[in-house]
Amino acid sequence: MELIQSFSVDHMRIIPGIFLSREDTLGSEKVTTYDIRLKKPNREPVIDVAAMHSLEHLIATFLRNDPDWKDEVIYWGPMGCLTGFYLILKGDRPPQALYDLMLNVFSSVADATQVPGATAVNCGHYLMHNLNMAKWYAAEFVKYLKENRDNAAIFEYPRAERLITDKGQQFFDS
Repeated sequence: MELIQSFSVDHMRIIPGIFLSREDTLGSEKVTTYDIRLKKPNREPVIDVAAMHSLEHLIATFLRNDPDWKDEVIYWGPMGCLTGFYLILKGDRPPQALYDLMLNVFSSVADATQVPGATAVNCGHYLMHNLNMAKWYAAEFVKYLKENRDNAAIFEYPRAERLITDKGQQFFDS
């Protein structure tokens, strides 16, 4: 069975950043999935579930209301491993083109006084939110992005490649 693209990333070497995860064509439109990684997988504690849920609501609302980006946004949602988010956009920008957007999006969380859509009518688990922790994680990521603006590694996935021997055996090499 083919290994899906997101599993070809070396999760023991990935650092927080903004990465191009995959590019697809839907009809005549290009669509790009980005990995917005806040935590080092398997080496740092994951994002608190309630804070992750709050960040999902806050940032999805920001993105879908941003006049420059709202028509490009297809999806914003959490990774199952709780180390970051996926952003799906129309078009095919390099991850560096999202730097200012991510800086603005995560910076905007500091000003939030409530989590949008955190009611029983609007949310599937409206009691599972933590705005204060969401603010903490957002501030941590903003600080990290600012400190690493010129670090090319925050835009490039470390890949894990499958090596195939002459006898057909498959190995992973980071």
